[in-house]
Amino acid sequence: MRDRLFMSETLLSPVLASAVLGLFMVSPALGAVLEEEGTGTAATAVSQQPAIVPSPDVSPALSTAPTLAQALPSEQALPEAVDQSNDVVNLDAATQPTDGMAQVTSVSQLTDVKPTDWAFQSLQSLVERYGCIVGYPDQTFRGNRALTRYEFAAGLNACLDRVNELIAAGTGDLVKKEDLLAVQKLQEEFAAELATLRGRLGTLEARTATLEKQQFSTTTKLFGQVIFGVQGRNSPDISLAGFNFNGNDDQVNVISNAQLSLFTQFSERSILLVGLQAGAGRSFGNQLLTNDVLLGYEGDSRNSVRLSDLTFRQLFGNNFAVIAGPVGVNMVNVFRGANRIESAGQGPLSRFAQRNPILNIGGDGGGAGFDWQITPSLSLQGVYSSNRPEDPINGGLFGGSNGATTAGAQLTFAPTRNIDIALHYVNAYSPSGFLGTSVGDDQLALPNPFSFRAPIKTNAIGGTAAWRITPRITLGGWAGFTTSDLKGFSGNVETINWMAFLNFPDLGARGNLGAIYVGQPPRIISSDLPAGRNVPSFISEGNLLAGEGDQPGTTTHVEAFYRFRVSDNISITPGVIFVFNPRQNSANDTITIGVLRTTFTF
Repeated sequence: MRDRLFMSETLLSPVLASAVLGLFMVSPALGAVLEEEGTGTAATAVSQQPAIVPSPDVSPALSTAPTLAQALPSEQALPEAVDQSNDVVNLDAATQPTDGMAQVTSVSQLTDVKPTDWAFQSLQSLVERYGCIVGYPDQTFRGNRALTRYEFAAGLNACLDRVNELIAAGTGDLVKKEDLLAVQKLQEEFAAELATLRGRLGTLEARTATLEKQQFSTTTKLFGQVIFGVQGRNSPDISLAGFNFNGNDDQVNVISNAQLSLFTQFSERSILLVGLQAGAGRSFGNQLLTNDVLLGYEGDSRNSVRLSDLTFRQLFGNNFAVIAGPVGVNMVNVFRGANRIESAGQGPLSRFAQRNPILNIGGDGGGAGFDWQITPSLSLQGVYSSNRPEDPINGGLFGGSNGATTAGAQLTFAPTRNIDIALHYVNAYSPSGFLGTSVGDDQLALPNPFSFRAPIKTNAIGGTAAWRITPRITLGGWAGFTTSDLKGFSGNVETINWMAFLNFPDLGARGNLGAIYVGQPPRIISSDLPAGRNVPSFISEGNLLAGEGDQPGTTTHVEAFYRFRVSDNISITPGVIFVFNPRQNSANDTITIGVLRTTFTF
């Protein structure tokens, strides 16, 4: 999904087809070479490849490390092309125009073709020299529309027939029998030399092709984004562990986050991504009374540059891609998102509204993942990561007793071209009692007062869906459930979360976005761990015995924002967030947050 639906039939652009036809017209020899190498008939399959090329974004780990499944920039085919193929000109009618298609004799008759178009000369040659191109009744060519291989073959055949007619008509009186006999005699006389030349030419072409395929010529590109956020909120009273605190962080503050990505392409199928991040500022002051106030673009490193991504990505065949590296391997960067506006720089403002929180379990780390396109509408992603792969004593690749590990899988499918559905499963281990999401009830077990450990094993399931009702209205939502066991003890802890949203793409103008998000952050609905280890009764009620029970209230998150696109590289997003019953406690005051986010991309 996200422009990754595979097409049942490979489609070509009429402009691209015209350019290829133009090459055949100019050089029959080139046509023969293309046919011999297989490029004359082989359909482009890259549009059906799992994407390995990134696009800048801000993950919950505050890294713009790109997702594994992003479309290859030079060979991407949009899913909308499937339906457009029904409206494409049938080039088989090139020599027999019908009422629906009109034969044109000059390229100027096509109102949507401009001299600045990259295939203008090829199209002009086909129209004015060979007369084998037809247009639509409204005098347009629609060069960006899709074209099937059958239509391309029909058009090519029509143009070649026209070329044969011109050759026959133009040379009938020019070539004499005596000339042909002389040429034949010369061919027989120099047959050995000609054979040698053909052999040398074939060898040279083979060696050239080998060198082109095996040459090591990398290309590195730089892209990134810089976010500046100005935010402020009220001063609510929050109860925590039986004590009342005043959230005195009502001063307006500024958060900045800069992210750079170095994208090195070794070949069309392999890339190396290096991400760097530096940020300053945060949405809270000296104390964080509740993580309900956290914003999606926070990444306070005190302006120190840190490595946020170091991954290698490889495409095998046309349908299977892998990612591996010591930093930047997580579910956010590997899984495909059903909500197409997931982005802390361009999408929702809060951390909770970015995506289903169970996809943030485990945070960031090193490991490996894959993306497999099973059918045109079905794909499977998987990932394994460890938060301390570089420390074999306290963690290592397999976590050990002090490292956190996460294994996740996601099945994505599109029953129709307007519906995206993703089903998630996560299995994780944490030595601290935290899931690592920094959203809602993130801490599930109180630590042992002597060892300061609370090792938990978690299984989580969830789903995300988005329905594009119209091109300008998308209805969607997600739900997630986790169940965690405290190792060595009886009992478990269960949480649920949900979100419903409405996105309004191009609201007011192209590139703008309006949205409303309403949901419940992860909430402990059951906790029956041994006394002294349960979070709800201690944190929310101040019960020192920390007995069994669930949270006393339910937090409700309401968020609305409007992204205004100033230019292709600059957007401004004002928004407001209301948090009712923060920390799952109805005794706490409602939190109101105002945000103005500015995003620069390059």
